[in-house]
Amino acid sequence: MQNNVRPGLDRRRFLGVCSAAGLSQTLLPGVLWGMAMQSSASSGQSVGAGLDHDHLPAITPEMIDAAAAIAAIQLTAAQKQQVLDGLRQQRDSVVVIRSMKIPNSVPPAFVFDPLPAGKKLDTARHPMRISRAPKVENLTSSNEEALAFATVREQAELLKTRKITSVALTRLYLDRLRRYDPQLHFVISLTEDRALQHAAAADREIASGKYRGPLHGIPWGAKDLLAVKGYPTTWGAAGFEQQHFDEDATVVQRLDAAGAVLVAKLTMGALAQGDLWFGGRTRNPWNPKQGSSGSSAGSASAVSAGCVGFAIGTETLGSISSPSTRCGTTGLRPTYGFVPRTGAMALSWTMDKIGPICRSVEDCALVLSAIYGPDGHDRSVKDAAFNWDADFDWKKLRVGYIKADFELPVLPPNPNEQQRRDFVNDTYDSRYEQAALAALKKMGVDLIDVTIPKGYHYGDQTRLLGAEAAAAFEELTLSGRDALLNGQEDFDWPNSFRRARFYSAVDYIQAQRARMLTIDAFEKIFETVDVIVTPSGGSQLSATNLTGHPAVIVPNGVRGDDAPPPEHTGDGDRKNTDGPGTPVSLTFLGALYADARLAAFARAYQEATGFHKLHPRLG
Repeated sequence: MQNNVRPGLDRRRFLGVCSAAGLSQTLLPGVLWGMAMQSSASSGQSVGAGLDHDHLPAITPEMIDAAAAIAAIQLTAAQKQQVLDGLRQQRDSVVVIRSMKIPNSVPPAFVFDPLPAGKKLDTARHPMRISRAPKVENLTSSNEEALAFATVREQAELLKTRKITSVALTRLYLDRLRRYDPQLHFVISLTEDRALQHAAAADREIASGKYRGPLHGIPWGAKDLLAVKGYPTTWGAAGFEQQHFDEDATVVQRLDAAGAVLVAKLTMGALAQGDLWFGGRTRNPWNPKQGSSGSSAGSASAVSAGCVGFAIGTETLGSISSPSTRCGTTGLRPTYGFVPRTGAMALSWTMDKIGPICRSVEDCALVLSAIYGPDGHDRSVKDAAFNWDADFDWKKLRVGYIKADFELPVLPPNPNEQQRRDFVNDTYDSRYEQAALAALKKMGVDLIDVTIPKGYHYGDQTRLLGAEAAAAFEELTLSGRDALLNGQEDFDWPNSFRRARFYSAVDYIQAQRARMLTIDAFEKIFETVDVIVTPSGGSQLSATNLTGHPAVIVPNGVRGDDAPPPEHTGDGDRKNTDGPGTPVSLTFLGALYADARLAAFARAYQEATGFHKLHPRLG
């Protein structure tokens, strides 16, 4: 490599060139770069060698022809000549912007708004109404298992009435985190000194009559993309192990203000993908040979294992839903723009959401009550109200269900082995979905058949996520530091970020326009129903993450000993999923910023079924 040349600089300059005359709006830049590098290699120059401004390979009309074919466009000879004449000026502009080294915390100069035109928000805030005091006689410090798996609402009653202390509860959870981390790999950093100081302060305040509310003294865990002053914020990624920030994330500040006690920074899949982080794979407490799913891997695993009172996760495209399903926890993915993301790692500015992972729906509501609302920094956050009312009359809600997704699976003609296996698994799991419908009818719910809007190609729209993520972590790609990440498969971030360089600005905007149509289509559905019941997977997951609608994911039972075995049983194998003794879930969707009434309905189902009271037996 030549001296004094930064790795990746020539590629950055080259891609800048390609912006001229519209090339940045097609697939051409990345294709031309690869062809230019092949040209360099064939001429005897090392592809890895840094090329300065004056020694970039010449771009030929033949290169543009080949690139245009990939981009599905046609250029005349005159147009190609115009492109060639203007490339260098545009390259220089792009290089200048890249030299600014924009940090991950800086958002683009546009703000995504999921609200359809004319929709009015409820901005009037009312005092929170929690459920009546639960019976807690059997929850004592001497009964560790019962206390560890108690809900936030139960622990709050114990702390308020001074039957336990926050220090004792904090030490209990710190001990359990240490005990089970070697098996489950869910801790990145214990925040023990901070935790014990805050717990002692909580005990003093409660004893003096200064009770801050139901989170006062409750130990919790943070997904390690939330900045906490004095501790590393690793984003779960190799190369970021010693990253520190000088301020606490807004969510951390608000939970501090509520009196909650941060005991650990929990694992996340590297840069918010899956459950594989720089220390290994976080595990499912119900079957520790399985991953916990992700990317809120440690948050769901630690709650499921009774190692924190509650945790904070994030979701861009399933990262609360998926680990909550795998680990049997309750997750609340709020409406996009309800919770400020200030101090949190950005993956997709138009899709990232922060929400709680807990043992019950009411726990989620109590946490959301403490963390929602504008902070003066995250411009996406609306001044909407979240008024939790445990006594809300959920029976007046109109409840829809995606009937087609509850229908029994059908084996296709001439199935292959994978299709047969999927059919057997889906048939087994459908019994839990049918039982859920029966339970809802027993509650007196009159289910209304609704259909997810068709023709909007949700999966194709989600490619915009990859483009935003590639921008958020551009320096990793350009510097080659993406090679440090544990995951290097085709579906992992390094390849995804590189692939996203071929996703044009025009196509990104077109996906956002399709997203607007999707938002309007879903708004029409929620004009007819207030809540939608759905299996936790399927097209709704992509669709509602695009539209920003809230979701509550609840445990819906545990597979029996007769369940089909996992396809792969290797320890930590990515395809080791499901099987006997593992949880299933159900999802409830709500209208935009109607999270409180959605949670009220989900809580009613949870109270009627009791699946949230089940927990894994750890060895």
